[in-house]
Amino acid sequence: MGFEVSDELLGTFVPVLIYWAYSGIYVLLDSFEEYRLHTRKDEDEKNLVSKRSVVKGVLLQQTIQAIVAIILFKVTGDDGAAASVKPSYIDLARQLVTAMLVLDTWQYFMHRYMHHNKFLYKHIHSQHHRLVVPYAFGALYNHPVEGLLLDTIGGALSFLLSGMSPRASIFFFSFATIKTVDDHCGLWLPGNLFHVLFRNNTAYHDVHHQLYGSKYNFSQPFFVMWDRILGTYMPYSLEKRTGGGFEVRPAKEGKEI
Repeated sequence: MGFEVSDELLGTFVPVLIYWAYSGIYVLLDSFEEYRLHTRKDEDEKNLVSKRSVVKGVLLQQTIQAIVAIILFKVTGDDGAAASVKPSYIDLARQLVTAMLVLDTWQYFMHRYMHHNKFLYKHIHSQHHRLVVPYAFGALYNHPVEGLLLDTIGGALSFLLSGMSPRASIFFFSFATIKTVDDHCGLWLPGNLFHVLFRNNTAYHDVHHQLYGSKYNFSQPFFVMWDRILGTYMPYSLEKRTGGGFEVRPAKEGKEI
């Protein structure tokens, strides 16, 4: 009798393992000053929370997410014949795109509301913005309430409304995790496909973490459509910084990178 791990279990814990593995790669690349969007000095001086506290906060959020995922898979589980039907590639692509759109829509409006509601920003969302200079493993550093509302419920909705299977969810949530980590990595690396394929990328989200961009670029983690449609899109340019690296600066429409 072989040992088997269920798709539900993999869907719960694979994204967590990928989060730390992918973040670890960026920790190793952090010494490449010529690709940093902020200097190491800025990271040390501007960030308002220790990396030890960030790790603890992320682990807490991932624990909550895992509990919700296990409950969700249990409630929606199907032991009948329907569970064994494999979707076509077209159906799978439709499910993944639907999940991306649902997650983006939920996160845009919840994220924007947390910025405009003074109570929610002061007591909840401001915790994430203690990282003025983002880095990879701080991507999920949030207040537990924000993590539940923005990420966990958003992920649950994308899973339910897309109709994807637990097996498909392994790939979707792993991809979403990699994308979120990349958006916070603070490095503009040559050949990074996320920078090529997505307007919503490391530099785009870095704008949002700065004081001048805190009311713009709410979209995450995939597209920029809601920022475009609702007037919260702030274009940017990447300038070479004296001493090495890059600097993200607001740009006039049509001149962004």
